[in-house]
Amino acid sequence: MIISSFTRNRLAKSLLSSARIVVFPRSPPSTTAAAAISGYSYYSTTRHLGAKKKKVEKEFEYEPLFQSNVYDTSLEINKETEFVQILPPEGHVETTTVDGVEYLRLVDPSKTLAELSEKAFGDIAHLLRPKHLNQLRLILDDPDASKNDKFVALELLRNADIASGRILPGCQDTGTAIISAKRGHRVLTDGNDDEYLSLGAFEAYKNLNLRYSQVAPQDMFAEKNTGTNLPAQIDIAAAKGDEYKFLFMAKGGGSANKTFLYQQTKALLNPGSLEEFLTATIKTIGTSACPPYHLAIVVGGLSAELTLKTVKLASTKFYDDLPTYGSDGGRAFRDVEWEKQILEITRNMGIGAQFGGKYFCHDVRVIRLPRHGASCPVGIGVSCSADRQILAKIDKDGVFLERLETDVAKYIPDITETDLNDTDQNEIDVVSIDLNSMSMKELRDELSKYPTKTRLSLTGTIVVARDIAHAKLLEKIESGEGLPDYVKDHIIYYAGPAKTPEGYASGSFGPTTAGRMDAYVGKFMKHGGSFVTLAKGNRSKAVTKACEKYGGFYLGSIGGPAAILAKNCIKKVEVLDNEEDGMEAVWKINVVDFPAFIVVDDKGDDFFKEWLG
Repeated sequence: MIISSFTRNRLAKSLLSSARIVVFPRSPPSTTAAAAISGYSYYSTTRHLGAKKKKVEKEFEYEPLFQSNVYDTSLEINKETEFVQILPPEGHVETTTVDGVEYLRLVDPSKTLAELSEKAFGDIAHLLRPKHLNQLRLILDDPDASKNDKFVALELLRNADIASGRILPGCQDTGTAIISAKRGHRVLTDGNDDEYLSLGAFEAYKNLNLRYSQVAPQDMFAEKNTGTNLPAQIDIAAAKGDEYKFLFMAKGGGSANKTFLYQQTKALLNPGSLEEFLTATIKTIGTSACPPYHLAIVVGGLSAELTLKTVKLASTKFYDDLPTYGSDGGRAFRDVEWEKQILEITRNMGIGAQFGGKYFCHDVRVIRLPRHGASCPVGIGVSCSADRQILAKIDKDGVFLERLETDVAKYIPDITETDLNDTDQNEIDVVSIDLNSMSMKELRDELSKYPTKTRLSLTGTIVVARDIAHAKLLEKIESGEGLPDYVKDHIIYYAGPAKTPEGYASGSFGPTTAGRMDAYVGKFMKHGGSFVTLAKGNRSKAVTKACEKYGGFYLGSIGGPAAILAKNCIKKVEVLDNEEDGMEAVWKINVVDFPAFIVVDDKGDDFFKEWLG
């Protein structure tokens, strides 16, 4: 086999990790080619008898993959983060010396870790970071933002203000409890850290008005709600030093379901291909996870799980202080130029903050990772309007939590509903609908008068049913029993409430993702029910076709402001069916001035088709 020097050099430059040994039959690779395959062993041989085999190897030099420390507030990029002491050192931490080396010891780790975890999950259920709230305010101040962008932003700010009262959580889906921690090698505990952190999560979800969302499999198909919101996802890694560092997250199903992994190839790694791929892919996220989003994109990764873990952490701003360029050793870095470019792409999509406009995303994080030469994973994910995470640390001075915003009112401007009327809607103002004064047919006839994008204000009785309830309703159809009258006579709202505080009519009770129920719509309409549904996010073409065929409608509600709906709009809640299913029971609620938009109508028009296809 004869390889030209040009071809040989090109080959050497491309072999980053596809081979350990490269044999060059005629002459050794050039210095340029050798540099291109640095980090890998190769051999050169000649045809001369007695020639000695020469081995060239790069010396070991360790370089951390992630060169960042979000806990270091002395760095300019981290200065907005403020830590507040929640537990003093006395009774919680002490220093001890072993063989001349000083260690930090948790005096009673069960008490300290449980108290930290409980406080952290309580905070993120009700409070948000100041920067996130300021980004919502900037939408209201932006003359180029659409009226719908501003309407959503104002509702989210008002919702955050109510939630900051620490009675109603900001979102009804109070999420899976996730804890990512790094324990310094000079931090001593009794080794049961994950148990104590789980206990804190248990106490938070038990004592506060949060929702139990975790279901445990009894066998491959049967499941049961755990009734505690456990288990929690807890990952504790080793680190250097005498500090214990934490990131607490509450991840709801809506945003968690918008985490994607794409196995691509080297062909993606050029500006044109990458932009085309990301533009098409980002659109598929849709609006069901409650934008405006904090969008995270990771290109590369040593494994699929590393890529997706980096996506999750990047969406929380955990890696904001990464370097902004790469290295020969393969360190992770942020590409701030691509962040700007992708943010501009999202601004021009027209999807906006749920109902058209500019603010599909608050911001974008793009992280580039090293990869195996035969793999190019790409991860995409979001943190939604319920941007729930908090940093924490334990050191010799005590136990500290990141400060979240308690004074939300200062972000809310003086603005009226008149300011938010969309003059692009053919001068149509908000349409008030009295549900109790009309039959289902009359309701559909009334809705048929208005185009998609029309804002509605609903008052009257609505029936709530989500995943498990829909599965049971389908069983009724298949058994010949048919749908109950409540599915035929009322709007079906896809939602599941958090616990109801004492003295309140309802706990936080915002909409869940509509798309999960798409498969049921046509079947239910065929059997005379579910003609008008209410939820959040875009839906499939199958729903649009069913609405056109059977004369149905899909109404969109703002995803995110669950507390404001509970306080201002929902006046009565009672179980109607399937009480054994907890928050997934069928409920009957009475609402006043419940906000909604016509998203899909009986003529086959879909509000989102312009952007999502």
